[in-house]
Amino acid sequence: MKKIALGFQHVLAMFGATVTVPLVVGSAIGLPLEQIAVLIQAVLLTMGIATILQTTIGSKFPIVQGSSFAFIPALIYIGSSVGLAAVEGALIVGGILEAITGAFGLIGKLKKLFTPVVTGVTIMLVGFSLASTAMKYTFNFFGDPTGASIPYAAFVALLTFFTTVIITLKSKGTLKTMPVVIGATVGYLASIALGLVDFTLVASLPFFSLPQLMPWGMPVFNADAIIIILFAFLVSIIESVGDYHAISTISEEPIDNKKINKGITSEGLSCTIAGLLGGCGTTSYSENIGLVALTKVSSVQVVQIGAIILMLFSLIPKFTGILASIPGPVLGGLTIALYGMIGLTGLKLIKDKVELNDKNTLVLASALIVGLGSPQLPAEFLAHFPKIIASILESGMAMGAITAIVLDQLFKIKN
Repeated sequence: MKKIALGFQHVLAMFGATVTVPLVVGSAIGLPLEQIAVLIQAVLLTMGIATILQTTIGSKFPIVQGSSFAFIPALIYIGSSVGLAAVEGALIVGGILEAITGAFGLIGKLKKLFTPVVTGVTIMLVGFSLASTAMKYTFNFFGDPTGASIPYAAFVALLTFFTTVIITLKSKGTLKTMPVVIGATVGYLASIALGLVDFTLVASLPFFSLPQLMPWGMPVFNADAIIIILFAFLVSIIESVGDYHAISTISEEPIDNKKINKGITSEGLSCTIAGLLGGCGTTSYSENIGLVALTKVSSVQVVQIGAIILMLFSLIPKFTGILASIPGPVLGGLTIALYGMIGLTGLKLIKDKVELNDKNTLVLASALIVGLGSPQLPAEFLAHFPKIIASILESGMAMGAITAIVLDQLFKIKN
């Protein structure tokens, strides 16, 4: 029973963030609630499978796999412009390429390109490029054209935000690993009390059903979508390698290139499975590594029990329906804090690992301006380029990463 309780703790630690990804993506694309519930169901099942793979044939570290925020901009762009079938196809291809990268030991070559300055600015762009999305959720008026719901939306968003912040700053022990879960719960309960939650979908869903294979139709292999998502895969790989080193230190288990390569191969296979199940991309979760450090329990078995619990949750549509009914302002309150923290994670990496000399300052400044400005390029300008080039030009994360990599490598050649 103790191992089950510890496994459930891991589920709680990662649950808020991993469910936020499909909620944000589904809402941004404009999916109806019943389809968001399907997306969440696919994500929960994928995360469980991914964790089992990571702990058995992957790195074999006690690492939980969850939905990656690095994929959000790409998933929203692809889902909105090409459709969810193209998301399936992009994840399948990207996952296969990630698995090949790990299997053939190519991580070292990628690390030469993704220096701390490149990784830091790319992570900053992942968080800061989503600022407008967070604000749209915050002031979601529940489809009320009169604007009468504005005070309710603002209240719920602020309540969720401040609850999340207070738990992050003031709590200790296990509670400190669950600010998103607690913030979402408080915001959701407030929304229910204000009559802002519609339970019609939940009532119509069955208690038990198996997730569908390719729920969005046969995968579409769109070149634009694949290229855009590959940048998210690169960020995810670099983050995961850092997590492997962190869990190695915490668990006092030795790490070598073989373990890293196996871990990345496992994550690639998991992303391919995510594509087949209609979910989102997967990566290692720092929240759970923090929980291992907190509890001093670095048991692979405990993490696998958490994975089984996740898969069981995916079989209960009423549960995923409740998650899908979380109102926009709750998401807004959560994502203002989350996206900001993601951006500042990149800033902290730069502060700790990068010497702010003239060269690095120029790389950072240029990449940030290009990355934040690219989504604002006028449609008239983009119309002059082939679609595949235009899709890269309007992707802030892709353009920022390309700018940082090119400038960083050029300065190295000059030196």
